[in-house]
Amino acid sequence: MSRTGLEAPPLVVSPDIVATIGETPLVDVSGLSPNPEVRILAKMECDNPTGSIKDRTAKGLLDDAEARGVLKPGDTIMEPTSGNTGISLAMISRVRGYKLIAVMPDNVTEERRRLLEIYGAEIVESPGETGSNGSVEMAKELSAKEGIPMLFQYGNPANPRAHYEGTAAEIVRDCPEIDVFVAGLGTGGTLMGCAKRFKEHRADIQIVACEPLQGDPVSGLRSLDDGFIPPILDITQLDRKLLVENMDAIVMTRRLASEQGIFAGVSSGAVMHTCARVASTMERGTIVGIICDSGWKYLSAGIWTGDLDVVEETLDNGVFW
Repeated sequence: MSRTGLEAPPLVVSPDIVATIGETPLVDVSGLSPNPEVRILAKMECDNPTGSIKDRTAKGLLDDAEARGVLKPGDTIMEPTSGNTGISLAMISRVRGYKLIAVMPDNVTEERRRLLEIYGAEIVESPGETGSNGSVEMAKELSAKEGIPMLFQYGNPANPRAHYEGTAAEIVRDCPEIDVFVAGLGTGGTLMGCAKRFKEHRADIQIVACEPLQGDPVSGLRSLDDGFIPPILDITQLDRKLLVENMDAIVMTRRLASEQGIFAGVSSGAVMHTCARVASTMERGTIVGIICDSGWKYLSAGIWTGDLDVVEETLDNGVFW
């Protein structure tokens, strides 16, 4: 007997966990907008397998290296990371039969360190006070000395290509009316890949980067004034670049959880704070911002429950964005 309308949807079986990367939803978070005529949508990259947008980057880097014959099963690779890219590379390497050496600041949260270890990565610590710039320099030196290939997310065109072909293409398909795109300024991969695809879609789409203040020891995002500009980053492709203070990022991270039910990391709070700032300057339109990662890797920092001044001090002495 037919049960039209009640049938369960067809099951799609993925060949492995890597195949589930991407196709993340857009969620309306317009409650964060100070302007009722401006809609804010969140691209939920925290829904990727390891909880961050860096799953796309890592898959793109490894796919490219395999296509070029740089890697074969059993090889060891090295990568500087503040945590998320390393975790993503470690997960995919585990599935595909590689070993990862992750060079990362010694003041990252314990959760990120543990996830890397669970996925079988070897961790080499760089001085926390030098942030991700110090990790980059140490990884370059070790890679050259030990002869270990480095995929180098900061300078590899496969990074922005992953977002051109994936992140941005999905947004254009699901929200063709997008007027403004906001993402954090990290490696530059998300911003550059998305900027290229959005400008092809409609030349007047604004590309906005949010950037931490100079000297803030944060690694998921970076201040260009701190001395290292990723080779893949072309700032001429940005329409605006807005600075975000730690306290503003924390407050919005808490609002995401308390008002929207979205448990995200501090960089996502920075992005959504920037979305709200931009919305206040617009008459009407649609803004899409990236929810870069989930909050699980930052629980030990007390970001959601601690006294705001204490949490800000914690961020000033650690690596969280």
